[in-house]
Amino acid sequence: MSQSRKGRLNYRCPSCFMRDLDLDMFYDAEKGEYYCIRCQYTGTEQDVLEKNQMARFRYRDMMKRFTDFEDFSQ
Repeated sequence: MSQSRKGRLNYRCPSCFMRDLDLDMFYDAEKGEYYCIRCQYTGTEQDVLEKNQMARFRYRDMMKRFTDFEDFSQ
């Protein structure tokens, strides 16, 4: 999804993203945290970045083609 306006960068909800849903989070300036309107996830910017990094780690080889299966035959 593209960002609709200038300002703070939109982040994906880590909880929804793990379930293959691509939803932007909203920022609450009063509380200083991000929240998701679909799953009620809330967290600081640091927390959201850490959990999104976990998703990148999980799917790091998603677009890689494996042709040699000798390493997996144990």
